[in-house]
Amino acid sequence: MVKFGKKIVKFRVPILILSILLLIPSALGYLHTRINYDVLTYLPDNIETMKGQDILVNDFGTGAFSMFIVDGMEDKDVSKLKEKIEKVDHVKEVIWYDSIADISMPKSMLPTKVYDAFNSETGTMMAIFFDEGTSSDGTMEAISEIRSLAGEQCFLSGMSAVVTDTKELAEKETPLYVLIAVVLAMIVLGLTMESFFVPILFMLSIGIAIVYNLGSNYFMGEISYITKALAAVLQLGVTLDYSIFLMHSYEEQQIRYDGDKHRAMAHAISQTFSSVIGSSVTTIAGFIALCFMSFTLGLDIGVVMVKGVILGVLACVTILPSMILCCDKIIEKTKHKPFLPDIGKISDKVTKRYLIYVALFVVLLFPAIYGNNHTGVYYNLDETLPKDLPSIIANEKLKEDYDMNTTHMILVDSSTDSADVGKMLNEMDKVDGIKWALGLDSLIGPSVPASMIPDSVTRSLKNDKYQLVLANSEYKVATDELNDQIKELNTILHKYDEGGMLIGEGPLTADLIDITDKDFKTVSAVSIGIIFVIIMLLFKSISLPIILVGVIEFAIFVNMGIPYYMGTKLPFVASIVIGTIQLGSTVDYAILMTTRYKRERNHGANKYDSITTAHRVSAQSIMVSALSFFAATIGVGLYSNIDMISSLCILMARGALISMVVVIFVLPSMFMVFDKVIVKTSKGFLPPKE
Repeated sequence: MVKFGKKIVKFRVPILILSILLLIPSALGYLHTRINYDVLTYLPDNIETMKGQDILVNDFGTGAFSMFIVDGMEDKDVSKLKEKIEKVDHVKEVIWYDSIADISMPKSMLPTKVYDAFNSETGTMMAIFFDEGTSSDGTMEAISEIRSLAGEQCFLSGMSAVVTDTKELAEKETPLYVLIAVVLAMIVLGLTMESFFVPILFMLSIGIAIVYNLGSNYFMGEISYITKALAAVLQLGVTLDYSIFLMHSYEEQQIRYDGDKHRAMAHAISQTFSSVIGSSVTTIAGFIALCFMSFTLGLDIGVVMVKGVILGVLACVTILPSMILCCDKIIEKTKHKPFLPDIGKISDKVTKRYLIYVALFVVLLFPAIYGNNHTGVYYNLDETLPKDLPSIIANEKLKEDYDMNTTHMILVDSSTDSADVGKMLNEMDKVDGIKWALGLDSLIGPSVPASMIPDSVTRSLKNDKYQLVLANSEYKVATDELNDQIKELNTILHKYDEGGMLIGEGPLTADLIDITDKDFKTVSAVSIGIIFVIIMLLFKSISLPIILVGVIEFAIFVNMGIPYYMGTKLPFVASIVIGTIQLGSTVDYAILMTTRYKRERNHGANKYDSITTAHRVSAQSIMVSALSFFAATIGVGLYSNIDMISSLCILMARGALISMVVVIFVLPSMFMVFDKVIVKTSKGFLPPKE
């Protein structure tokens, strides 16, 4: 590796030129990577609800639909607006009063059920069907165009409208996430490093690696907006350690080689690469665990972040050393004393008073576990967004004026007898929380014979294989009431048509709850298992993996238990991925201290001296690393208006600080208690020496 380091030093200028040139294809890749704003599309393709969504697109040519509310407008103006909406690209069909009867005919002549469903005291409502999926570019463009046609008294609701608003909000905020993370990280680094200019080089080096990572996402086809928003911030947070380690190693090697900076950097690269490989493996393992989720958003985040860590390591040992050597004079001119207090001074007190920290660990463990297990989680995607977005306002109006919270779409075999469909709809009408259930036959009444229904409307609701039925629920998505309602509706549906399908946002979210509940257990087990094995192989020990993973898991329980005691709920994604991210990215703190503890033990030091030295040497580095991670994530957490992103970043920021405190105070105390056990169950440790 020293030879590798010498090559980097020798070719530092060509490396910098090449790294800048590679930004061009990376930027193009980033700009042409599609972003998916609908997390429900990450559900497994083989579940019934997802198959039903495909049938809607393939057999009906309908991928999404929205309810469009019009208040205080005369019927003739509503009809004109409807005609304009029908001409919008990707709008397949608009169903309103004039779709089945002339507007000169009194509305009272419509079937009562239909009239009540689509009219309120303040206005009327029409159903808009789109020819592409909920989150497709075509549907979102159509949503934007419909809004431009509509006035202030018009409200467009539905999942597609929510996705469109999410896209607009995320696109506006994401560049600011990176800016906030960079500024706050640079402030922390400026205070803790020995030069004000070095943090700028860190940000440039990591920034290049981030652009490479985001550009290479082009080959994945598309990534989630959550991945896009978090990738840069998370990559900055988890790979900043490597840059700090390189700089510290370079400064040490300069003393060793009497100011020969080229030789010092070659050896620093060698030392950094060897150390960072071990550190990055645990971080990568945490992200790999996310790839085992059935809900493939985990795979999306996992793959992008594994790439990010690998590219971060490569940039740290190639681009950053080249920058440091080329900017040596500026670094020297901007040197200063670090402003961080010397935390090593408390090392003696930590080891002497270890029983206090063990007692605190025992006392806090059970409330932490209880809080972790009882923290509330929500699955309704509307709740992650600000309440003043047009789609959220429209959904709220739909609830208030039409008593509609969720609309189910039901696919019934088209050969099912009309009388049976009628009976089925009557039974569904009686289910708790169902306001109405309507199909093609519901449009037909004494005043509206079947011959009056336009072919376009008939084709939108019935074809050779299926007929489409809509059922309106008063219950909100992801509630226990709605999930029970879905089970009851399925029972009724399958009584009349065994192959019938209940689809839509409600059933999809119900599947999401079941699937992610299993995913949480899988991801936790896989991440703990992989990291346990890595630590076991690294230290050739049975006891150390238990202690290290146990200590970080305790920090995770504390972090995840806090929302319970604060009375707040977390978005479901946070509850699944945060434990894995915190374990993978902060177990390095524990490994750093353990490595030094083992070295001191093997050099003949007794238990007390070994642990005190390990604490004094590593505590400062752990603190700088944790504060940098905290700085990179806390600003985004406090700024973001999307709760899915805000919650994740706040949890990561808080988790870094909690892990730091636990490793600095609890881990050395555990070493004091279990030193004899560690020595007996670990290879390469010298026998205890008091």
